[in-house]
Amino acid sequence: MIEFWSTLHPLVQGVVKGLAVIAVIFPLAGACSLAERKVSAWIQGRPGPNRAIVPWVAWIPFVGKFLQRLGVFHLLADGLKFLFKEDPVPGHVNKFYFFLAPAVALIPALTTVVAVPFGAWLDGETVQPLILANVDVGILAVFAVSSLGIYSLILAGWASNSKYPFLGGVRASAQLISYELSMTLSVLPVFLWINAPGMDGSLGLTRVVEFQSQSGFWGGAWFLFTMPLCAIIFLIALFAETNRHPFDMPESESDLVGGFHTEYGAFKWSIFFVAEYAHMIIGSGVFILLFLGGWNPLPWVTLADLANTLGIAGNPLLTGLVSIGIFLGKIVALIFLFMWVRWTVPRFRYDQVMKLGWQKLLPLAIANLLVYLVAIALLQPKL
Repeated sequence: MIEFWSTLHPLVQGVVKGLAVIAVIFPLAGACSLAERKVSAWIQGRPGPNRAIVPWVAWIPFVGKFLQRLGVFHLLADGLKFLFKEDPVPGHVNKFYFFLAPAVALIPALTTVVAVPFGAWLDGETVQPLILANVDVGILAVFAVSSLGIYSLILAGWASNSKYPFLGGVRASAQLISYELSMTLSVLPVFLWINAPGMDGSLGLTRVVEFQSQSGFWGGAWFLFTMPLCAIIFLIALFAETNRHPFDMPESESDLVGGFHTEYGAFKWSIFFVAEYAHMIIGSGVFILLFLGGWNPLPWVTLADLANTLGIAGNPLLTGLVSIGIFLGKIVALIFLFMWVRWTVPRFRYDQVMKLGWQKLLPLAIANLLVYLVAIALLQPKL
């Protein structure tokens, strides 16, 4: 199969990869929307979506009832509703940019997937990553492309020609600038550590996982344990960068009605939230690669160790599937954390968001970087 893939034209490979990304991210984003409602119902002690069902499925014993209680048919109904629902366009909007904004939201969310490894397989003793584009500037590519998504919120707010969407767009731009600096500073110690003097420099996320897969205490420790403050700063900034509660200032319903998407409806409205969930999934994947060992099952237990224990080290397909399962399991846990926080922590005020970003998080990120600069300079030559 690998030989057949290598014989395909690069354009064909690109089209197949693009369709594969769409085929994976869209269902995952839809599943996140369903999980959001089920998790909120569980936290609030009430029934979630559990009534919709296709008639002929209801006739299947046990399975029909189980799927109904799970709420999967609500997801199907929502998708069809958004696709076929009437979508009136307000007469006062700037139509070109109004229609452009949802596409601008979705494209960066799908594009960043190419630089994020999502698993690995064993080629003898060598671990080969599963990634669409294994580039040396992986984290830089993710940051550069994902930050373009903010233009969709600005465009949506400005093109709506309405005060509440415009305020949401302004808030989005200010929030992005405030927390992107802290996020970038939080990952610098990680890449300073993995790019020791004399080594070939790399900003690839695969290199980060390789450094959490070595032998010994320091080699096998996840960066969550060796750089906990970096992980905390990155996670807080990730909440803000994905506009998730309690940082959902661009769409704050309590004071902006709906924020940047107030004038949107039907399919265009749903595209914004597919993009939001896609950013959550990719952001969670980057956090896992940086601080949670990537596809390694446990600290100091590598994928190779697990494959040898299960007796599948010589089977690349099974090893790859196991690594993808581990990676997806960690993503599910982080997505649950996103949802748990949303339905537990009250929303911040806008001034609190700005104060936290500029007066608390940014100085903390700078101090953290300086401390690790000194620590890496002292420790690295001895290891």
